Amino acid sequence: MRRAALWLLAIALSAALTVLLFFPATWLAPIVEQQTGARLTLGDAQGTLWRGSAFLGGAPGQGGSVTPLLPGRFSWRLSKLVLLGRVDLELDNPQALTQPVQLTGSWSRWQVSPAALKLPAAGLAGLGAPLNTLAPSGTMQLSWTSLALERAGNAIAVNGRTTLSMTDMGSVMSPVKPLGSYELALDWRGQQAQLNLRTVRGALLLSGTGALNKGRLQFSGQAQAAAGYEQTLGNLLNLLGQSRVVDGKKIIALEFK
Repeated sequence: MRRAALWLLAIALSAALTVLLFFPATWLAPIVEQQTGARLTLGDAQGTLWRGSAFLGGAPGQGGSVTPLLPGRFSWRLSKLVLLGRVDLELDNPQALTQPVQLTGSWSRWQVSPAALKLPAAGLAGLGAPLNTLAPSGTMQLSWTSLALERAGNAIAVNGRTTLSMTDMGSVMSPVKPLGSYELALDWRGQQAQLNLRTVRGALLLSGTGALNKGRLQFSGQAQAAAGYEQTLGNLLNLLGQSRVVDGKKIIALEFK
């Protein structure tokens, strides 16, 4: 009986090891969906857990179709040392990432190497009003310094700085194209981040500060037209929020709480 039990244990361990070594990449899609609350998934996943590729998409809609959210395919290489508690992951996508991203650490703490991710401006419309009405266009890029990540219960604590650069932004609601270029900086401390929005250049001037606390956004800022664009941008400014006059200039308050 004992010998039979040992044989069964050996067979089970062998089967488990085989599954781990050849873990299909297609099995990762439901895991990603579960971890992101069914917001994201992996489309057309190929390869294995250790070496594979897929495109990042929204959760499957009606009919099971997956729409890519970012250009290109993400490829990955994961060291098998993760089975011993050491994480060493390389992520690459020449069409979306400025350079390959290295993620190293343990099962609970990670270090992310600096890089930048190119984002479609059209995705801002998904944030709701008034962005869905404005239908933004332009070039966006999310860059970051070396980031320290740590699991904190069911959440992730982040330390570092990320910057969203929005270049030559436009809107279907404005005859002025482009409206301007902007920068949104986020300084992360755990599950909180301080926000700072500034205008780099342009006819539409945006500024403000705020905070992101465990996913909840608080922001206070303003929008106004640069000198000479007051009449041209009047209708667009009215869509952004409630107006007030400060020192003879029309200012739009941007408040999110």
